[in-house]
Amino acid sequence: MPISGAEGMSDAQVIAAVNDGGKLVVFEYTISVLVMTFKRGSAVHLVRKGESGAMKGLPYTLLTLVAGWWGIPFGPIYSIMCLYTNLAGGRDVTSQMISRRPPQ
Repeated sequence: MPISGAEGMSDAQVIAAVNDGGKLVVFEYTISVLVMTFKRGSAVHLVRKGESGAMKGLPYTLLTLVAGWWGIPFGPIYSIMCLYTNLAGGRDVTSQMISRRPPQ
């Protein structure tokens, strides 16, 4: 699975970035169309040490703010959940992703 922000990096380089304080995260977004609401996750993103996860998740946060609220009844509920996750820096999936990578 490709990792956004790690293009051109080997598996060993990604692991080194994680060991240096980075993490692998997934951001969430919600899109609503009146009676249908979709809550989805983004691709995996590498957030390096010193980078803001909330800033990397800003496109997903903005998408949720614009398109997430309109579904009844789950639009507002899912939107708040996604906003909370994204503003907290995303959902950390580092341990799951590292365990799936083959040893070098």
